[in-house]
Amino acid sequence: MSTKDKRAIVLLCVLYLLQGVPVLFELIFAIGSVPFLLKDHLSYSQLATFALSSYPYSLKLLWSPIVDSTYIVSIGRRKSWIIPMQLIVGTLMLYMSLNVQRLMDDPSNHVGELTFIFTCLVFFSATQVLILSAGWALTLLSKDNLSYASTCQTIGLNTGFFASFTVFLAFNSIEFTQKWGIPHLTLSGYLKFWSFGCYVITLWLLFFKKEDKEEVTEADMSVKNVYKTIWSICQLRHVQLLIVMHFFAKVGFAANDAASALKMIEKGFKREDVAVAVLIDFPFQMLGGWLAAKWSRGDLPLRPWVYAFWPRLGFGLMATLIVYWFPTPPISTGFFVFLVVHTVLSSFATTVQFVGISAFHTIVSDPLIGGTYMTLLNTFTNLGGTWPKWFVLKGTGLISFEGVDIFSVATCHVTEAGQQFTLEGMSKDLSECVSEHGKAMCKEIGGECIIEQDGYYIISAACMTFGVIFLIAYIIPTARKLQALPTTVWRVKMT
Repeated sequence: MSTKDKRAIVLLCVLYLLQGVPVLFELIFAIGSVPFLLKDHLSYSQLATFALSSYPYSLKLLWSPIVDSTYIVSIGRRKSWIIPMQLIVGTLMLYMSLNVQRLMDDPSNHVGELTFIFTCLVFFSATQVLILSAGWALTLLSKDNLSYASTCQTIGLNTGFFASFTVFLAFNSIEFTQKWGIPHLTLSGYLKFWSFGCYVITLWLLFFKKEDKEEVTEADMSVKNVYKTIWSICQLRHVQLLIVMHFFAKVGFAANDAASALKMIEKGFKREDVAVAVLIDFPFQMLGGWLAAKWSRGDLPLRPWVYAFWPRLGFGLMATLIVYWFPTPPISTGFFVFLVVHTVLSSFATTVQFVGISAFHTIVSDPLIGGTYMTLLNTFTNLGGTWPKWFVLKGTGLISFEGVDIFSVATCHVTEAGQQFTLEGMSKDLSECVSEHGKAMCKEIGGECIIEQDGYYIISAACMTFGVIFLIAYIIPTARKLQALPTTVWRVKMT
């Protein structure tokens, strides 16, 4: 590997790291840092509203042709967008650092502002993750080493998640910092650090990194023609089969991804224990990414992605049982070790799927519009993991399974003069104990919330049942057909 390629790999890892911090800091809202801090103040429905801020990451295809086609020649196709995007992200994180205390002290009255800020963060960061950095890799790396682009993405984004989740949760925990005698890290200080990092790297790119000139092509790369090309790709029969597969593939583990970690926290699992579990899990994610890339070579590139469905569904079922039989804190060392092993194996299967499907997308994408083509396929992958979570947490009755709040039944029981009675038939505020507001009202009158039906288990059963049926009936036979097709059928002619 040449020195140029080595430097390019380091640069791509750093760019993905900077993009991964704000994106994954919010995107994986069901198991990320912010909801763990907000869960004591917001209901699942309010968290579902907050989850809407992850949608730009799944819809970036809508503006990707504009980014690919419009740029300042003197600065470069990729730098023209990366530089302003990172400056904006750094500024947003700086704003958050200066206002975070106000927002976190009373989050229930600032859900709209929090959602808007994180929507902007995800929007500007997502614009870079696959549109800019993935596209820039085509010129940063030599043709022989293009395969390392997905490796850079895995390392960078996972390191960003590791910093946003494990490191922050650990250093933000007073118990953890006091135990190990290290300084306590506030959310404000954390955001200021990464804001400064964005500014430093952006200035370095502006003054010290020159973008190589791209090869001249006769194809019409105007915004209008790129949009037309996207439409032509979507009209391909095999692409439509892949889109349907992506759109429903993650429903099977949607309940586990969206709610299991929150339910464990609700039952007393400490944030610092979660941080330790993910800390141990981090190197296994790297190993899973490397193995998945290796297994995806050859004539059956979708094989590791399909095989990993079974362990993911199995670990989702196990997570549901863990929540059901979660012991009263403090948990024993043996149970904690069991949770760590479960986290590592579940995350390993998730990483295998992520890298496996990314490798397949890389194989079939047209190099001429590689960034937009990859974004098209990844958009449906991401959207397939985003839309079910909102319905899991909030629910609207539009599909066969509704939200956790909708299916949950809990009432307020009050004891007076040695007799216990239930507040039924009174105002909703005093009779329901599902929302955080209802729980607070019940506590104020000296009552206790008794859960009669937890919607989490209904949702989890419905999701996993659908996941198994869809895997056997559609995903497995469709994957066999798609990976057997020659790469030429995935290309369309650009005029």
